[in-house]
Amino acid sequence: MEYLINTNVKNIEISGIRKFFNLVAGKENVLSLTIGQPDFPTPTHVKTAAKQAIDENRTTYTHNAGILPLRQAIANFVHSKYKLNYEPENEVIVTIGASQAIDITLRTIISPGDEVILPGPVYPGYEPLIKLAGATPVYVDTRDNGFKLTSDLIRKHMTSKTKCIILPYPSNPTGVTLTEKELQNISTELKDDDVFILADEIYSELVYEQNHVSIGTFTDIKDKTIIINGLSKSHSMTGFRIGYVLAPNWLAKHILKVHQYNVSCASSISQYAAIEALTTGANDAIEMKQDYMERRDYVHQRLTDMGIEVTKPAGAFYFFFQLDPTKPSFDLAIELVNRVGVALVPGDSFSHYGQGYLRLSYAYSMDTLRDGLDRIQQFVSS
Repeated sequence: MEYLINTNVKNIEISGIRKFFNLVAGKENVLSLTIGQPDFPTPTHVKTAAKQAIDENRTTYTHNAGILPLRQAIANFVHSKYKLNYEPENEVIVTIGASQAIDITLRTIISPGDEVILPGPVYPGYEPLIKLAGATPVYVDTRDNGFKLTSDLIRKHMTSKTKCIILPYPSNPTGVTLTEKELQNISTELKDDDVFILADEIYSELVYEQNHVSIGTFTDIKDKTIIINGLSKSHSMTGFRIGYVLAPNWLAKHILKVHQYNVSCASSISQYAAIEALTTGANDAIEMKQDYMERRDYVHQRLTDMGIEVTKPAGAFYFFFQLDPTKPSFDLAIELVNRVGVALVPGDSFSHYGQGYLRLSYAYSMDTLRDGLDRIQQFVSS
């Protein structure tokens, strides 16, 4: 009876990241630098808050948008960190991770036949959601533009069908981010267009030499902008599954309807842990970020010493580079596994504009990175 399955579902595939991770997971003596998950434990005080919530029987349904103290903590956090202004009562929605936040947002704003502009290469989680909503992803080749989706490239790809622009910065897989000037140019370019801007800022706390600037601070386009964020990367809380949507009231009330019928609410236990993370632990990411910077600099130096041309990441925890652009990414990744026992994610997992590239995650210990880079150097030398 498989022919009865929704065609949109049959035509999407499991993420190339997970597909490759699962492929090499059973192999012996393979060192994996694939998954973008912080290797730090969740801060102790956050875990204590979760335990306390259980002991106090805070295990019931919550408001669909999340408990108000958490929404207030989110609003205070983003105002303090990024100068964003959102009303906790009606402009903040707590979600089950940033992925669900993206899903309910796209299902709210997209209709069949629409087009959604996004950079290529890019995190593979957007395309399936766009297609499930009946829309068409329009990839923009950013390889010759420092992997940045800037105002001029956006304008070149806009049509009468364009409904949304996705700005996923800092970027997975490239680690680049947009400057305040580049965001200002996008704001100026789009202020008179009837299009939505979806800014996935999940790595906002992991920006290095500069401060993160959110496009939500530009008043000309705030009424058409949706900010996605969460605690997975900033507080090493991937399993807690807490994300959030920030949107103007007129739009948030519609997103909330989709959220309500999708999941009812986020886990109550995780919500109470998140309050602790965003208040007492508002600066928990700083120490982690320092370690990531040291790892980034080490990996950058090692790759550069191997003669590999690579863009130094401004945020997140990934390197995106070419070892042999004449070979398909998947074939090269398999060759790395078979010859030297190191796993990197094939670049074509991030759209066809990632073909020929590999992604290395440095969300691993220095010992693991050292071993992995020794193996890559062995491969390059041979």
